[in-house]
Amino acid sequence: MNGPLRAVVFDLDGTLADTPAAIRRLLVRVCAEHDRAVAPEEAASTVGIPLEEAFGRLLGTAPDAARTGRAVARYRELFDAEVLGMGTRLLHPDVPEGLARLRDAGIALAVATAKVSRSARALLHALRIDAYFPVVIGHDMVSRGKPHPESGLAAARALGVPPDGCAYVGDTVGDMRMAVAAGMRPVAVGYGVGGRDALAAVPGTTVCDTFPDVVAHLLAAGPECPLPGDGTRRTPAALLPGGGR
Repeated sequence: MNGPLRAVVFDLDGTLADTPAAIRRLLVRVCAEHDRAVAPEEAASTVGIPLEEAFGRLLGTAPDAARTGRAVARYRELFDAEVLGMGTRLLHPDVPEGLARLRDAGIALAVATAKVSRSARALLHALRIDAYFPVVIGHDMVSRGKPHPESGLAAARALGVPPDGCAYVGDTVGDMRMAVAAGMRPVAVGYGVGGRDALAAVPGTTVCDTFPDVVAHLLAAGPECPLPGDGTRRTPAALLPGGGR
């Protein structure tokens, strides 16, 4: 992992979007609608895993049970109605500016999330940062979710970049374990769901306190594309359609 960084794959909830509090609230509410009282702390422990698994734990049902499916559908209905409307207010500070700096430096960007792809794209659109992410890998696009490396590897493959040329940025221990398993550089944000000490305990993980700190760390490891005469930055050929990889 000593070569230049060519791509960054991001987690979504808790990393780019300040949504975990809303997620916890909706998990508690939907469980109550299904006659199961759940403490906010219990709901919080499931943030970052697929909804089927989360409701399976909280309701005491199998992930593929009909009751679980109804809870998942209700949660998504409420999330679309009550959370997406908050739009850019859900962004963590300095995210759009940081993404622009990474893109302008010639670093390819993707998202790999425990959300299903439709929900992930809807949230990215509401945040007005969807244009930065030509590749979005949702839980419905892989057979095994985080911390298994499949979603990270799928994102790297779609970008045409080897895993060791990628970083994965997330806010949970599962995110960091996925990065390590995928052969990516693990970068954690300290403002999300995971505790700083637990994140730092994952071998090789760099923990950053703010999104600008994340960007500075990534830019230090990535190639700065030379400026041509017109002052614009060029995307490396390998990242263009029909390019070298």
